[in-house]
Amino acid sequence: MNFTKMHGLGNDFVVIDAINQAINLTAAQIRFIADRHFGVGCDQLLLVERPVSGNADFKYRIFNADGGEVAQCGNGARCFARFVRDKKLSDKDEITVDTDAGQLVLRFDDAGLITVNMGVPRHAPEQIPLLMPKEARLYRAEIDGGIFEFAAVSMGNPHAVIRVEDVRQAPVETVGAQLERHKLFPQRVNVGFMEVLSRREIHLRVYERGAAETLACGSGACAAVVAGIEQNLLDDKVGVNLPGGHLMIEWAGRGNPVFMSGPAESVYEGQIRI
Repeated sequence: MNFTKMHGLGNDFVVIDAINQAINLTAAQIRFIADRHFGVGCDQLLLVERPVSGNADFKYRIFNADGGEVAQCGNGARCFARFVRDKKLSDKDEITVDTDAGQLVLRFDDAGLITVNMGVPRHAPEQIPLLMPKEARLYRAEIDGGIFEFAAVSMGNPHAVIRVEDVRQAPVETVGAQLERHKLFPQRVNVGFMEVLSRREIHLRVYERGAAETLACGSGACAAVVAGIEQNLLDDKVGVNLPGGHLMIEWAGRGNPVFMSGPAESVYEGQIRI
């Protein structure tokens, strides 16, 4: 099987052309490929497939390192766009891709950055999903005997966002891991820890569902900015500093899509026997 190793701000991917080669991977095979000791190593595996909608260019599928399929990955979407251009699968400056969370529009700019229309965020608990009786700007959960407040939003995948004073001291590995699997989230959740520097800049660390902490999470950056705007902490255009680098996020408020801009890089080409 041919593959390309890619990353978006250190959030790394194995990207596979499933149009020009027959691909039918099991969860066990995906875990093997994602294993950093015995396989290639990645946070997620991405498949480029033929579209299912008449107006789309491709189908975009995402699998976490634990073998489970998910509906959204923002850093992966930028790598997806870079991959189809590098492989000459498309020469368009703007492509539309089908995902299990709806369609995404990916656009190249003159500086080589890729902007992703991440869609309209969803706030209703049943759309996240979150087992709460009604929508609120902040929810509370008991973890390790302490009470933590968090915002919750869906960017096509579920996110909880906790505001912290210093992201370097945030309990990502402990609270992140426990909230990811908390009974309030029937499909588990990505957990972001956000430090607000100003109305236009934040620091963010993310414990990703099925992958633990990663160097960057595009949908997590979108969710954090949405949560910050909803709490009147942030303006409509925000720079997000992640351990792996910088993203720009724009959101005009309820009913509008979120736009994420950032880089995507190819690392190497390879083959692996499955």
